[in-house]
Amino acid sequence: MSPFHATGRRTGFTLLELLVVIAIIAILAGLLLPALSRSKARAQSIVCMNKYRQLALAWTLYTGDNNERLVYNLGGDANRQSFAPVGLPNWVNNIMDWELSPDNTNTSFVNTSLLGQYASDSTSVYSCPADRALSDIQKANGWSGRVRSVSMNAMVGNPGPLLQNGKNSNNPYYRQFIKESDIPAPSSIFVFLDEHPNSINDGYFLNVPPDDDDPNSLQWVDLPASYHNGGGSFCFADGHSEIHQWRFASTKQPNIAYSFTLPMAIRVQEQDDFNWIIQRTSVPYYHHY
Repeated sequence: MSPFHATGRRTGFTLLELLVVIAIIAILAGLLLPALSRSKARAQSIVCMNKYRQLALAWTLYTGDNNERLVYNLGGDANRQSFAPVGLPNWVNNIMDWELSPDNTNTSFVNTSLLGQYASDSTSVYSCPADRALSDIQKANGWSGRVRSVSMNAMVGNPGPLLQNGKNSNNPYYRQFIKESDIPAPSSIFVFLDEHPNSINDGYFLNVPPDDDDPNSLQWVDLPASYHNGGGSFCFADGHSEIHQWRFASTKQPNIAYSFTLPMAIRVQEQDDFNWIIQRTSVPYYHHY
């Protein structure tokens, strides 16, 4: 059959036409993929905030059943030399690490969590869908993720042995909120947050303001996560949740194993992210409200 029609034009595409079509497809894909990635990140942030709202509701229900006393929130010391003691009554009882420790994957921790029954014994509310961080040894053993991404503000709840004369020995110049009525502005004090996977260990998220006489003493003791387009998920004492976008690359450390060491010094010109956290952690003892 002749490759020509009666008009004398060849059927099919020329090589140049094919290349043009391929180039157009590549351009469209380049435009579409970032949008899809942003949409996926946005969907994950919505799911994450909804999970933490459920956890905040469990926190509130526990308080209502216990004469307004906030759930235990045990921790270690500010030098990260010790963690919350496992086995004592606590809002959560597991220690995350980069080894093959059972706590990383064992969902039975919800049975000992004081909030477990108030969250319908759900384990999913303790993890952010964007948190897939694993160490090499964990990946080699076929793990798909760890069971917890969330921690609690160290100044919210009874810290157990750390409570000395009504003050948290880790942060004695700021108020420790023991009862719900202790929180002066519930919409301004966070309870739960995504903690960076390389920072999370126990469920106790601690940071301490620097010495007034030495601004260079500013440091992250624990670091918030930046799973959501460079932001972290927070849930506040009034039940609302939000994503806060971090300003500095030093705060947005890669969400991978062993990516940095804590405590981590903060340059004075990059302290805004730290200040945002501290201002929503507690209030100084001299604060009038």
